[in-house]
Formats: sequence, C-alpha cells, structure tokens
Amino acid sequence: MIISKQLLKTILVDSIEVIRKLPFVEREIKLEDRVPTILVGVRRCGKSFILYQKMHELVSQGHHWEEFLYVNFEDERLIGFDVSNFNLILEAHYELYQKEAILFFDEIQNIEGWEKFARRMADEKRIIFITGSNTKMLSKEMESVLGGRFISKMIYPYRFAEYLNSRNITWNESMFYSTKEKAEIMSNFKLYFLYGGFPELVNFINKRDYLSSIYQKIYLGDIVARHNLPSGFTLEMTIKKLAESVGQALSYNRLKNIISSTGIGVGTSTVIQYLEYAKESQIIFSIRNYASKLVDTVTSPKYYFIDNGLLNLFLSETTSASANLENLVAISLVRKFGNDGVTYYKDNIEVDFYIPKASLAIQACYILDTPQTREREINALVKLSKYSETQRNIILTYDDEEVIRAEGIVIEVIPIWKWLLNEDI
Repeated sequence: MIISKQLLKTILVDSIEVIRKLPFVEREIKLEDRVPTILVGVRRCGKSFILYQKMHELVSQGHHWEEFLYVNFEDERLIGFDVSNFNLILEAHYELYQKEAILFFDEIQNIEGWEKFARRMADEKRIIFITGSNTKMLSKEMESVLGGRFISKMIYPYRFAEYLNSRNITWNESMFYSTKEKAEIMSNFKLYFLYGGFPELVNFINKRDYLSSIYQKIYLGDIVARHNLPSGFTLEMTIKKLAESVGQALSYNRLKNIISSTGIGVGTSTVIQYLEYAKESQIIFSIRNYASKLVDTVTSPKYYFIDNGLLNLFLSETTSASANLENLVAISLVRKFGNDGVTYYKDNIEVDFYIPKASLAIQACYILDTPQTREREINALVKLSKYSETQRNIILTYDDEEVIRAEGIVIEVIPIWKWLLNEDI
C-alpha cells in the first residue's frame, strides 16, 4: 500500500480531533516540556493517555492544537508505512498548519528503523514524545543507538491510589479506621487485587473479557506474529506454567521439564527464547536471587506478571490468593526501585523480596492464620537480618496487622492495601 500525503493529512486531522474531545483521568506521570522522551510499557497500560495529558497541559500553557503532530502506528491505515515516510508526515503537518510540529508517536516500535529518525529529530532540537510496547526500547543497545538524546520512562498500569482516583474516591489515613469508609476501600481493593490496574478496565463490567483481549493482542500480535512462530501452543503453555509458578525460582531446565510433563516436546533453547519474547512484550518480568552465584542469578530467577489481571487469566480462585498478593508486591517494588534493585534471597533461608539499597526485607503471606505459618515467615526475616542487618522487616498480608518483636528485630505486619497507599512503602 502506498502511503500518500493526503492520507497522512487525514490521519493527522482525525487524530487531534479525537484527542481534543476524549475524556481521560490524569496520571501521576509528568513529562518535561522540552526533553525527548520514550514511554515504554505493556499494551493498554495508559501510555497513549499520558501523551494526551501532555497535549492538554501544553494547551493550558498557551500552545495550540495545530502544533501537535500525533500518529498511532497501530492505525490500520498505516499498513505499509516505513521509515522513509517519516519526512512525509512532517511535510503533511507543515502544509496543513505552517507550524513546526511538537511530535507525538504512539507504538513506534512497529516501524523498523524508527530510532534513526527519532535521533535526527532530537539532534534538530525538535520536541518529541514516543511510546512503545517492547522492552528493547529500554535496553543499553537502544540507548547507544539514540546517543543519549532521550530519557526513558517505564509506565505501568494504575497503582492502587490511581485506581481509587480514577473512580473518584478520595482517601486519607483516617478513613482506615472508619468501618464504612474502610469497607469502600476494601471493596475496590478486591477488584484491583483480582483484575489489576489497566486504566480502561475500570469502566468495563466484564473485566475478564477485556483482559483476555489484551492478552490475545500481546500473545498473537507482539509475540507469535512478530517472531513468526510456527505454533503458539507451546508459547501459551509456557506462559501458563509461569503463572502457576509465580513466586518460585525457575531454572530453564525446570521450566522445560514442567512443560514437558504436559506432553509437549520442547527443548531448553526454545524455552529460553520464549521467555525472552514474553519479557520483551512486557507480559512478565523477573527478579534474581541476591545470594546465588553469578550464573544462577541469570538462570534461576523468579517470574512475575506485569499486572494481576493478566496473571489471573491462568489461575483458579482457589489457587490465586497467595500468588496475587506476591505478584502485586513484586510489581509495586519494581515500580519503585527498578528491576535491578529488587531481588529475592535464597541461601539456607528464603525471603520473598530483598532490596539491598533500602536495607528492606519483605515476606508476602496472604494470612498469618497458623502457628506454623507465623514461625516460617518470622524466622526467615530474623535469619536474614543476621546476614544483612536489614533496617526494615515487613510481612505483607491481605488484611492482618500487628507489630512483632523477635530476637532483637521489629517486624511490621501490614495489610497490602494500606502499604500500597503509603507513598514511602
């Protein structure tokens, strides 16, 4: 298909007209006015709306809508677009408005070679904002190609506080002690806990269907089609077994054996490849074992899903509670400390999360309902504190709360919903 300038003009005008009228909930993420920026995150996590938010902000500062050049490269009218057509977009905008454009490009990873154009725009001091759904856009290699011209931001679905804000629920700490107001928070947290924080999900009644559509787009579009996989069944089984193993250390061989036990013949190299594809698409992420040898930090990580809603597509209600809680803790910690800053600790003892720079150790336990459970969770933190002198030790639960003193350390037992609403974590 030939991309004509007339078609591009139509797309530019249509897009801005839609964005001007589109309601959106303001996110906490703020973009610098003149700093070239790349927003990276899983599909439907709200990257596009952050661009829309920036446009509205610039209008409030005196800019005009005609200055904005917005293109979503998921638009089916752009099938056949390649890197040589970028200049045509600039020409189309200038012919429409006779203004130098502020550039907004959505899902730009769909265009091979986009980074060369982006670097040239940054060199020309153009204001440019980009989104993408592939973690390679955050890589050291991409940073090198872009020559340090861009800053990158990882975007996640809503935090719990944002989720409440999106439902027009204002909260403060005093509400935690009101039976009625706490019940409202807990009612919303149950939905967030099970279905996650994709922004558009808030308004859907059939949330599972919406989540399935996101997963199918990632699975079929971002992985199977992009990498020309002969069959998606092995990949889907790999993702399913990762979901069923959330919170467990998984070597490549162990995962291969788990998949093979279902009757699917798969090699270790294929498993490694599929894991990389899943991580690139941002459906999963991993954390390493702080205490292991260097080779094991790479080959025996724990895997988590980028959103609880996606995780729950693969779990039954009877098996999901503990996995949901630990997965939600992992997302929140990685959001705050970065992927490299969050580890687990396993060496004679096992602690779910250890953040060395913050001297923070966390156990995720749905409910402290038996003496054996309490002893297991407390002893792990006590033992780790002797190795690392942790400054803060926490057990996160669904709704239990207390303070435990054991062998010279203080252990805070905190409901996860309350912890998530605490900016200090």
